[in-house]
Amino acid sequence: MKLGEALVKGSVITTDQLRQALERQVIFGGRIGTNIVELGYMNEGDMLSFLGTYFKSPPVRIADLREIDAEVIAIISAALAEKYKVVPLRKDRNRLHVAMLDPREFASVDELRFLTGFDIIPSVITELRLLYCLEKYYGIKRDLRYISVIGRDEASDEKKPEDNSQRLLKVKEQFAAVRQKEEVIGILLHETRAIASRAAVFLCKGDVVAGWKAQGMSVDKFEISADRQSIFSEVLGRKACYRGPLLKIPGNESLMERLNGAPQDCCMIPITIREKVVGLLYADNGNTAVLDAGLGYINSVVSMAVIGFELVILRKKLFDL
Repeated sequence: MKLGEALVKGSVITTDQLRQALERQVIFGGRIGTNIVELGYMNEGDMLSFLGTYFKSPPVRIADLREIDAEVIAIISAALAEKYKVVPLRKDRNRLHVAMLDPREFASVDELRFLTGFDIIPSVITELRLLYCLEKYYGIKRDLRYISVIGRDEASDEKKPEDNSQRLLKVKEQFAAVRQKEEVIGILLHETRAIASRAAVFLCKGDVVAGWKAQGMSVDKFEISADRQSIFSEVLGRKACYRGPLLKIPGNESLMERLNGAPQDCCMIPITIREKVVGLLYADNGNTAVLDAGLGYINSVVSMAVIGFELVILRKKLFDL
């Protein structure tokens, strides 16, 4: 059973989410687990734990990756590390513990055993984390897309769950007190700016997408047909988050003009009320920088914003009685 199928069978992701990840994989490449994490359907830690179960191999301990001894790194050359997609972790007498994408690649394990003279003990690692380590310890550069999920200076930029929980509690209280739609948008944009330098909310009105509110950019008098092929039609058609570069296609030109270029890493999240997309949240960190990890948090805030909008509607109906 393939990884994606196992995730669906285990009710970790839905069939539709797997379909979207597979479609994204065709466009951007990478392993299916990477695309699922980039779309925000799982965080990297949960994916790592699932891989351990899936491959029936211990997942790598993140603590083992922070400071690997230079003598251990030297056991496997940069060329071999890149070829076999492996990072040595520690040695124990005649055994070498390594992190690799698929511990079941027994041919690779046997070749490494022959080349190093050590008995190879594999642990499973995510593609995102492996590429981070290859860059950190061997200077093998990652593509820009991978930097957006795994931090540049630390093994992960993602905030600790308890920190997000405390912050989300405060945000819940703010949404619970809203009286106007503009207040909901204000909270949503403020929280998005915590991970992005530019954020905007677009309103979906029939066949038109129009700019509503923004921070770090302007969306005044912005309009585009919802049917024209663009990042907007992509998200509206799938009712799912988009994460990746802003593609240089005609339909994106009006947005590119507002951004003075095409960001290499951006996201757009649908704001859906009662199965209807009423708005779109856009975020990026500039045209050349990547988005820091934290989209899972923003997805949670978007879900709260939806409830905030419904509260505003219900309050209006109550006072109109």
